[in-house]
Amino acid sequence: MELVKNIFFNTDKLVENTTVKISYTGNLFQDNSEEVYLHYGFGLNWDNVNEIKMEKTELGFQTEVNLLEGETFNFCFRNEKNQWDNNDGSNYIFPIEKIELSLVAVDENSVATPRKLRKSYIWSKKIRLAVYKIITYIPKLISGNYKRKISE
Repeated sequence: MELVKNIFFNTDKLVENTTVKISYTGNLFQDNSEEVYLHYGFGLNWDNVNEIKMEKTELGFQTEVNLLEGETFNFCFRNEKNQWDNNDGSNYIFPIEKIELSLVAVDENSVATPRKLRKSYIWSKKIRLAVYKIITYIPKLISGNYKRKISE
């Protein structure tokens, strides 16, 4: 997903407590910088400020970031020459969505469900074994090649 020209995320929306991959093909990449760093923080006050070196690829610079709790994800880029791409002084700021608990599935009978699956699994194994035995031994019985072990 492209949210701003030359910045791509591997997801449609930024959600807190998840990991997002960021790809950058902006001015610093176009100017053939050898190293680019992502300088980032969270919320209006840039809490938990951090900087991470991005990996240079043919498609741009890339890195992964763990999104912490906060209303926004703020970042800018700098290269090894201390040249910055900070969106003309405005920085790049994107909203972070909260995980809605109403969307998380909770099964009240979660203990009983595996037992049902287990019983059906056992029956399917029994049926497969019976079919295997029929396919293997009936032709031998018909042709007379079936030898029974004689106990002494």
